[in-house]
Amino acid sequence: MSTTLVTQPAPEFKAQVVLPDNTIAEKTLSDLRGGKYAVLFFYPLDFTFVCPSEIIAFDKKLADFKKRNCEVIGVSVDSQFTHFAWKQTPPEKGGIGNIQYPLVADLTKQIARDYGVLLESAGVALRGLFLIDKTGHIRHALINDLPLGRNIE
Repeated sequence: MSTTLVTQPAPEFKAQVVLPDNTIAEKTLSDLRGGKYAVLFFYPLDFTFVCPSEIIAFDKKLADFKKRNCEVIGVSVDSQFTHFAWKQTPPEKGGIGNIQYPLVADLTKQIARDYGVLLESAGVALRGLFLIDKTGHIRHALINDLPLGRNIE
């Protein structure tokens, strides 16, 4: 059994997603990537004290990712309704504001399981990040423990 997804096809999923325009729709990973590179990242939960800084930092660097033909996609075990509410909450009140990349709802936790980042004992995803190439293969993976944040730079 492989211990890494690197070099493997990225596990496909279909889930409810809050899109940049704040609509909610069912999408697949393939829909969200659109044949481009993608940074697919997992975070534990909405409305937590560490997550907003990372998620807002991804949004601030979104133009840099787009210049590289790369989509950014966030995933947590929260519902699409919680994602929507978090986007409607200003950063100074613990929200993330109107970020411009999709947030995927993984209520069943199957996406986190498929990517090997589900921390079963806590019922949340570790801070995983996967770089997916244009062919849909994972080329880089990084997984951090819950207390360790990421530097988007």
